[in-house]
Amino acid sequence: MISAMHTEVVLAASYAMFLTTVALGLELLARHSHTRSERYRNSGFIYFQDRDAWECPAGQQLLRQETQHGRRIIHYRAPAEACNRCALKNNCTDSNEGRVLKSHLDSWIESELRRFHRGISITLLLLATLVLSVAAIRHSAHQELLVIAGLLLPISLVETKLVVSFLSGKPDHR
Repeated sequence: MISAMHTEVVLAASYAMFLTTVALGLELLARHSHTRSERYRNSGFIYFQDRDAWECPAGQQLLRQETQHGRRIIHYRAPAEACNRCALKNNCTDSNEGRVLKSHLDSWIESELRRFHRGISITLLLLATLVLSVAAIRHSAHQELLVIAGLLLPISLVETKLVVSFLSGKPDHR
């Protein structure tokens, strides 16, 4: 026992906090990584919404070529002849058919990648909830139950918010 609290409760609480930290860290890291990769992929290109076209650093327009509705992706392509004679081609594309940019119709919050990471986060939070629930069943001292409940409440709130967002595909407004 550690100061009138059973060691198992302290370990369960510590493990639940660790799992919760990993789950929330995964959420932040996944969102940051997605945003960064989108910026890098289109770096140097400018999107013009009124024309629904991108412009490359050399001034060439990439026009909408194809929309894959099932995958929720729009492909924009520059003319092959323009890319093949461009001085920047070696730093831009190795394709002889022109540079292609992919634009995702779904935002991060609606993407399948977000659903994958969100599923892992929810699983970790469910595991934390399970660990704390088992500790509550095994140890019923007032102080121990207060510690367990003090952790279960915020973990359950976050877990519920993530599950609702996961099921609806709508933003969780963090």
